[in-house]
Amino acid sequence: MRCTHFDAYRFFSPAARPRNAGTPSRATQIEWEQPGCLHANMDLYKWCYKLSPLIGSELLLDCLELAAAAREVDMRASPYDLTGYGYQPIAVEQRAGRAEYVRCQSAIADRAAPLRATLLAQCDLLLEAAGCG
Repeated sequence: MRCTHFDAYRFFSPAARPRNAGTPSRATQIEWEQPGCLHANMDLYKWCYKLSPLIGSELLLDCLELAAAAREVDMRASPYDLTGYGYQPIAVEQRAGRAEYVRCQSAIADRAAPLRATLLAQCDLLLEAAGCG
């Protein structure tokens, strides 16, 4: 496994932790965080929500929709059985499933890139307006 997101990694079972390629921590979060991570992309919504109403509601909604799509991929690739809710699993333990996961993860990252850029630009404007930029 190659989980780089501390908030996801901290929920790993004790048996799963040694199987990860590294040990993310809160202290290393800035170094480890990367824009291809589903959880980092879900966090765009978290930060928009925390910064509302200073951040535009359209961006907030776009990030919420992205977070929901990322959570769907995350849950489909997890051990949860969601077939009763109409979601087919992504069998990451098989080659085809890993390829599907990579495709889904890449699609989420592509959707997230302009949202991340917009959020950063809005944060820069807020810092400038506060005399901190």
